[in-house]
Amino acid sequence: MSEAVNPNFLISFKPADIPDLATFWCFDRAGESFAAQQGEPYVLSAQAGPLNTVDDEAAPFGGTAIEIKEGDWLNCPRSECPALDIHGPGGQLTVVAWVKRQPSQHKGCEFIAGQWNETNLGRQYGLFLNISVWQQRDQVTGHLSNVGGPTPAYKYCIDGPVGASPVPCDEWSVIAMSYDGNTGYAWLNGVLDARPGVNPYSLAGGLHDGGPNGSDFTVGAVDRSGELGNFYTGLLAGLAVYRRALTPAEIFALAQL
Repeated sequence: MSEAVNPNFLISFKPADIPDLATFWCFDRAGESFAAQQGEPYVLSAQAGPLNTVDDEAAPFGGTAIEIKEGDWLNCPRSECPALDIHGPGGQLTVVAWVKRQPSQHKGCEFIAGQWNETNLGRQYGLFLNISVWQQRDQVTGHLSNVGGPTPAYKYCIDGPVGASPVPCDEWSVIAMSYDGNTGYAWLNGVLDARPGVNPYSLAGGLHDGGPNGSDFTVGAVDRSGELGNFYTGLLAGLAVYRRALTPAEIFALAQL
């Protein structure tokens, strides 16, 4: 991993104090809909019934988080979250999630958040865990697409940075992906989880423009093979999306929240 800065240099701040925040959700209550508290007030709606909260004194943002069981997921329609429709040659982003992962029954890759629809070739960007295309499992992956469909010459999209360190279960972790228009990065607990040849990951050309029929912004699952899958299992305390690639210092600071 890369070296981290000295946390003693930090001052009190909130996600909106870092420029170019699109939106930030703090999941501190149960329910079926969750409005963002900072940035654009976009609403995520639970698609498989109300989500419960879990009290956890170690949880960021106040000691409470929503519990996402396998099969649960949230959605914000594409038309209702234009600031999250990041695409084109100038498209930059950072997605940060505060998670406490739990073992899943399906054992496959787990989607955290992004605009990523494989069924209708609407891939743009997505923060994942446990993608095994580079012969390892459980790492942070920032999937990126500039074509919308599979990576040319492959059955699936394999583009995007993949970290080196497994994300443990039953521990709070801060996972993130960023993209500066040319290179993607995967972050774990505030530092670049460097892996030669894969993180950072070179991908010029910007992000695919899905147009009006592109992907919604989803949390906890993606549409692939004509149905929802790649379910995340665990707790989620917070989720932030920025419209630029944050600096290493900014990502480290967010991880300390």
